[in-house]
Amino acid sequence: MPEGAIAARKTRSPRLNMKQKTYLFVYTCLLIPLIFYLTIRFFPTLYTFNIGFQDYQILTGEHEYVFFDNYAAIFQDPVFIRSLINTIIVIVFGVLGQVILGLAVALLLQKINRFKGLFRVIYFIPYVTSIVAVSWVFRWLFMNNGFVNNFLVELGFSPQGFLGDPEQAIYIIVGTMIWQALGFQMVIFLAGLENIPESFYEAADVDGASAWNKFKSITIPLLNPTIVFSVVIGTITFIQVSFTQVVNMSPDGAGGPLHSTITVVVYIYRLAFNQFNMGMASAATVVLFIAILMLTLFQMKVLTRKFDY
Repeated sequence: MPEGAIAARKTRSPRLNMKQKTYLFVYTCLLIPLIFYLTIRFFPTLYTFNIGFQDYQILTGEHEYVFFDNYAAIFQDPVFIRSLINTIIVIVFGVLGQVILGLAVALLLQKINRFKGLFRVIYFIPYVTSIVAVSWVFRWLFMNNGFVNNFLVELGFSPQGFLGDPEQAIYIIVGTMIWQALGFQMVIFLAGLENIPESFYEAADVDGASAWNKFKSITIPLLNPTIVFSVVIGTITFIQVSFTQVVNMSPDGAGGPLHSTITVVVYIYRLAFNQFNMGMASAATVVLFIAILMLTLFQMKVLTRKFDY
């Protein structure tokens, strides 16, 4: 072989082998969603933090840094405080209700042998139904002259204000959210229950354990990862979907009556797109972001338990 060809072959870059090509393909595929996440999620989040420190005029594009004035303003706003209280009500009653009922339904469905698939489909249908459609159906049911009030009158009770009553409206909306999310929780808990070895229950039967003792000492401990996942996902989901439920079920479509159903996400929407106050809206968004992050970390820390059988 001529010396020139040998020198050219030595200086030529080495070809990638099959393993290197595989790694290159994998990292390229991972890079695409990472770029998408940074573009759609990460950078807008940082931009929101930046706007929260500004007096941002969306119509003129003018902005002036006011630092923590927006945060001071929202915490001095009684409507924001009310939205925080309502959001806490949604989280506490909504998540607790859907976890308890979802586990109860899953336990009942696990015990039956006939029509198990049919019952699963029936309970899961509300979860895949449009939130807007469900909201309007329940709004019709709980109108002053709706089906529920007419039924109460037939039974001899006085009609209730329901969605028109500031004391009852938020709980009607939370009940609707629980009803719609029940199917999702049922599926999650059924998956967790089916992963528990049957041998544990058989050993407990040999020892003469009661149904309650088996539930307390076997089912709940081994369902801990499922419970943690359910609570964390349920909390985030309830905060998100509360916007759609409130807008479609409240009488004024903005968290009424008397701000009794307004949540933080509805408050942010009103500030941003009704009042065009992007600075305060961004500050409220940052507060919600930090609250969700801290609440999630707290839930994972408190609820997570390790059991060895």
